[in-house]
Amino acid sequence: MDLLNTLVDKGLRRELPTRDEALAVLATSDDDVLDVVAAAGKVRRHWFGRRVKLNYLVNLKSGLCPEDCSYCSQRLGSTAGILKYTWLKPEEASQAAAAGLAGGAKRVCLVASGRGPTDRDVDRVSDTIKAIKDQNENVEVCACLGLLSDGQAERLREAGADAYNHNLNTSEGTYGEITTTHTYADRVDTVQKAHAAGLSACSGLIAGMGESDEDLVDVVYALRELDPDSVPVNFLIPFEGTPLAKEWNLTPQRCLRILAMVRFVCPDVEVRIAGGREVHLRTLQPLALHLANSIFLGDYLTSEGQAGKADLEMIADAGFEVENAGEVTLPEHRAPSGGCGSHAESGCGSQAESGCGSHESAGCGAHAEAGCGSHAGGGVCGSAPAAVAEAPADARTDLVSVRRRGAGTDLAPNA
Repeated sequence: MDLLNTLVDKGLRRELPTRDEALAVLATSDDDVLDVVAAAGKVRRHWFGRRVKLNYLVNLKSGLCPEDCSYCSQRLGSTAGILKYTWLKPEEASQAAAAGLAGGAKRVCLVASGRGPTDRDVDRVSDTIKAIKDQNENVEVCACLGLLSDGQAERLREAGADAYNHNLNTSEGTYGEITTTHTYADRVDTVQKAHAAGLSACSGLIAGMGESDEDLVDVVYALRELDPDSVPVNFLIPFEGTPLAKEWNLTPQRCLRILAMVRFVCPDVEVRIAGGREVHLRTLQPLALHLANSIFLGDYLTSEGQAGKADLEMIADAGFEVENAGEVTLPEHRAPSGGCGSHAESGCGSQAESGCGSHESAGCGAHAEAGCGSHAGGGVCGSAPAAVAEAPADARTDLVSVRRRGAGTDLAPNA
């Protein structure tokens, strides 16, 4: 297929595909999906070999969020039966992180619900970062605390944070349908603060919210412009009690096409399969490793994931290997100092001019628990779920499971 040959050549040169080429990837048929995976896999292997980076989430503060982000089980007005608790103590968070690190995780993502941190919250998280790094010298720590005020990114960096997550989630044109309690520009500002403080940016999207192919291309091109070092791709988990609980718009094949499109547009960036892979990729998860070079290990923020042992077996069986703590994830031109990443030189964009995730459950890009969209008849994001259609007969509601173990409980975590 000439399209795929062209995209491979461009990916190896870090050249931006045209919008029509990106749309054409999403428009390929299920009959061609293995060809699409094979082509994007060449780009993935060129920049990242067969390494898979493992990340582990710790939900520092769950639920009770004042923001109305429609995709989130922790949103204002959510009736999802998730865990709700206030701040974990630093030693509790460090203990939770240790489980993921023991399972092979290289990065710990510290997440807290809310609009954004107070200065006291930044102190809490700083103490938690220190507690984790005191026990694990080489661990990367990413914070996801919401909208940052002046000086907070610098304080997190000084405390030892390596990265900051703030997801774009959807295109600027549809952002107002997600939430009314903060703006797209607020998210842009937070990403710029993280960049300016020297933090590695982590920013991604949520697919499966009823969006069109054009919406998906818009958000991925905005991410390329934003220039994060890592791009988490979430697949909507339609939690009961959230506005889009009945939205089941993804097939495993569509998920693979979305991941391939992201890889072609952002060839040399850490592409992470985040929330919802178990629900929507299902038995095709191993194929997704040919597209993404990073996954979350174990459970997510408010939902349960695949068993950590199964994750490791899947990676090995697919012929991949877990990236070691001493290895640099990004290609040399993106990480000239050998750290966890630098956006400054090239790759997936040139400046931070697009927004990213918000607050609570963006979870280093790993929750995808509800969403928005621009499709006809799918409901209005940020509104009550009145008159929403019934879930289709083939919806895998049996795969949506609320997390009842790990952080905030007395039960051992999944890692």
